[in-house]
Amino acid sequence: MPAKVTPKPLTKILIANRGEIAVRVIRAAREMGIATVAVYSELDRNALHVRLADEAYALGGQTAAESYLNTEAILDAIRKSGADGVHPGYGFFSENADFADAITEMGVAFIGPPGDAIREMGDKVSSRKAALRGGAPIVPGTTEFVTTSDEIRKFGEDFGWPIAIKAAFGGGGRGMKVVHSAADVQDAMDSAQREAKAFFGRDEIYVEKYLTWPRHVEVQLVGDQHGNYVWVSTRDCSAQRRHQKLVEEAPAPALPDGVEDAMGEAAVKAAKAVGYFNAGTVEFIYQDGEFFFLEMNTRLQVEHPVTEVITGIDLVEWQIRVAGGEKLPMTQKQVAARRYGHGIEIRINAENPAGGKFLPSPGPITKLSTSDGFGVRFDSGYEAGDEISQYYDNLVGKLIVWGKDRPTAIARTIRALEEMVVEGVATTIPADIAILRHPDFAAVTHSTKWVEEVLDLSGVEAPVAPAAGDDEAPLVRRNTTVEVNGKRFDVAMWVPDQPVVAVAGGVKAAKKPARASSGGGAAGGGSGEVAAPMQGTIVKVLVEVGATVEAGQAVVVLEAMKMENQIQAEKAGTVKEIKVAAGDTVGGGDVLVVIE
Repeated sequence: MPAKVTPKPLTKILIANRGEIAVRVIRAAREMGIATVAVYSELDRNALHVRLADEAYALGGQTAAESYLNTEAILDAIRKSGADGVHPGYGFFSENADFADAITEMGVAFIGPPGDAIREMGDKVSSRKAALRGGAPIVPGTTEFVTTSDEIRKFGEDFGWPIAIKAAFGGGGRGMKVVHSAADVQDAMDSAQREAKAFFGRDEIYVEKYLTWPRHVEVQLVGDQHGNYVWVSTRDCSAQRRHQKLVEEAPAPALPDGVEDAMGEAAVKAAKAVGYFNAGTVEFIYQDGEFFFLEMNTRLQVEHPVTEVITGIDLVEWQIRVAGGEKLPMTQKQVAARRYGHGIEIRINAENPAGGKFLPSPGPITKLSTSDGFGVRFDSGYEAGDEISQYYDNLVGKLIVWGKDRPTAIARTIRALEEMVVEGVATTIPADIAILRHPDFAAVTHSTKWVEEVLDLSGVEAPVAPAAGDDEAPLVRRNTTVEVNGKRFDVAMWVPDQPVVAVAGGVKAAKKPARASSGGGAAGGGSGEVAAPMQGTIVKVLVEVGATVEAGQAVVVLEAMKMENQIQAEKAGTVKEIKVAAGDTVGGGDVLVVIE
């Protein structure tokens, strides 16, 4: 039995995150009468979550490692602000047990599970062992970390190809690489570890058998510190690209009778096995009537709103109350009685889906007009005038739609997507509409591999914003910021969005050039100049001067928005010049390699 916990309601919450999830937590806390504290990097000085919070503290730095993963800077902000609770959001420190322990040792409530549960369930290897203790079947794979390519090759030979190399402390497809042959193991292992280190701060990996046509079905659960648990809903997240979700829906459709309840019960048993409390998600792979434990995300999921819209339950509110020692406000029977209708969530990412490439498209959002109407909600961390940085996740926002049944929800989501206008960056909206209109999606015959292997996006193009006239410059918010002992104070004003250039005798406004959406491939239509399709950092150069390359061969690995992208040659020939090296930062359109 858990020790008796005396409720202690929280009064001030620091959100150790940024973007959409920070805004989501700030709004929930404000509705509960709780003060909020934001933290921010140099690039996020004027971000929406900073503007909405009651207080904000500078972390310094630009990259995640320099700011949102800077433990001491965040702990210092907690001390200075006097916050009595910390919400980690998702990503960054949300599944870092040492961070959770450090918060708790300060006498501050961590709005998440206990550190020991994060260690066991956040580590995908030990979580598989916990699932077995709870009676959930698991996909064949290693129950220890793998450290050499030989171990991975042997696993592939024993269980058959393809296999999946996965980040042990990751999630959301980051640090996951599918390997189809022994010859590809070393490169895939290296790439998986680089991505895992960049996004989660740890590079341990493990290996699983890769199923051929699975669906991704997960269970949202919440437990309190008094030993009570409920599973709130299932979600289907099978529409993915690069193992990252595009479309999520609740409840998971077309499951045989009894399977949804069995998944929910297995999820609760797994959580109980590690003494878990607060919100969490247990992910399963479903195929041919069977389900297998995949992993547990010891945090709030990006897709939590799609569960909220079919239950009317504010999961962030529940998180905050549980962290303050309160009991869950509902029983399992009461939660089940609240589920009604169907929800769909669309992750709108700053990516160009043209040709199915989904290339990152960082840059300023020059226009953001969101949809509205019955059953429509939009969660975002950005407004028009804000910028999507190459250093962070590329989520622009989430469109969440409710309908009385699945066909209604699909039709309403298509309508809402068609109403949305996002300019300045390319987005995944055209691909989202293609998914929702496809008969395979309607029939629920798609899988986690369907977007990349079946869906035809060859005719999809991201729209390019029209050029603004000289007298059409929109008003944008400009902030002057003062920091006193690291605490932020600012003054805002709205001015025409026209850059100022120096001229003889004074200044004048310069006409702002139109910004084309980011594209993919090399520059020059096969001219031999391989250009960066987006701004980012060179991870690896794959060729040498004098080497012979084929059309379509990868020549450079470019990291943008925490994803590695292989940049390919558009023509065959000999490498004449390499203009970059590992570690270089490049802009969209910069020439990387010259082929003759």
